[in-house]
Amino acid sequence: MIIEDKKPDNVADNPALLPYGSNVGAPAIVVNDIQFWKSPRIIHVNQQFEDKFEELKKEYEKLIEEYRWNDLVYKAKFSFEPVIGKIYHLYYGTDGNIFLSLIEPNEWNREHIGSFKYNHDNKWIKL
Repeated sequence: MIIEDKKPDNVADNPALLPYGSNVGAPAIVVNDIQFWKSPRIIHVNQQFEDKFEELKKEYEKLIEEYRWNDLVYKAKFSFEPVIGKIYHLYYGTDGNIFLSLIEPNEWNREHIGSFKYNHDNKWIKL
């Protein structure tokens, strides 16, 4: 039977290798308060996230608006093949339906919805 030497709980085997003091006379362990360092950085990072979110939100809203205008133009009545780069005008017809025309708003008395340029991506860009 092997009998081990009992040491008190407050005695370390190799006190010089510990990252902290191991006896009552050792310097006190002081945890640095890094809150002063963290706070401005947290605010800065949160502001970056908020700015990026607002940028994405605006981009999303612009995309939705572009989609709605394209949807409206493509659902409109027209009996010609649009030419890329040309400007077309969207109107309410006398029957209440929407139609696309080459005639400019100042050339006749129809309720004008908007003017659009047909581009190479098959998109209607609202002018």
